[in-house]
Amino acid sequence: MVPIPQLWLPILLASVFAFVASSVIHMVFTYHRADWKPLPNEDRVMDALREAGVPAGDFMMPHAGSPEVMRSDAFKEKWRKGPVGMMTIMPSGVPFGMGKQLGQWFAYCLVVSVFCAYLTGRAVGPGTDYLEVFRFAGFTAFVCYAVGGWQRSIWYAQSWSTTARNTLDGLIYGLLTAGTFGWLWPS
Repeated sequence: MVPIPQLWLPILLASVFAFVASSVIHMVFTYHRADWKPLPNEDRVMDALREAGVPAGDFMMPHAGSPEVMRSDAFKEKWRKGPVGMMTIMPSGVPFGMGKQLGQWFAYCLVVSVFCAYLTGRAVGPGTDYLEVFRFAGFTAFVCYAVGGWQRSIWYAQSWSTTARNTLDGLIYGLLTAGTFGWLWPS
């Protein structure tokens, strides 16, 4: 068993490597540009949402609110007629920037690396072969970075191609994490 404090360096470096890889993937490669499509008549839709006073939050349309309403003819007609969708409205009026999200992403990378340290540190001891450490840390990181996102396609109709691209990213982050832990595993 290897305690988490002994793994501070692989935790930190794996987080940095995943963070940097994420930045490169999103700024250099173009495959994530297909994740989002523009709304037809975007200005009209934005004006309508603004006029309706839609606040920041998560919304579903049509919204049933209960199983009874979901079974009603009126709800079924709204669903049939459409549009059917889910959307997140972010606060407006705030200057555009990604500092907060990047900070949260790095914190998430640290949490994933701590999970990898915990699980791998419990599964294998000091001096364990690189490949064995790689397997435990890599699988844990991949599951954290990628598998949870599959729910978005299952429940929220996110396109499976977007989920596949995010899964590829998770595999890359997992491999970087695995390599870092294998490289810096205590002897």
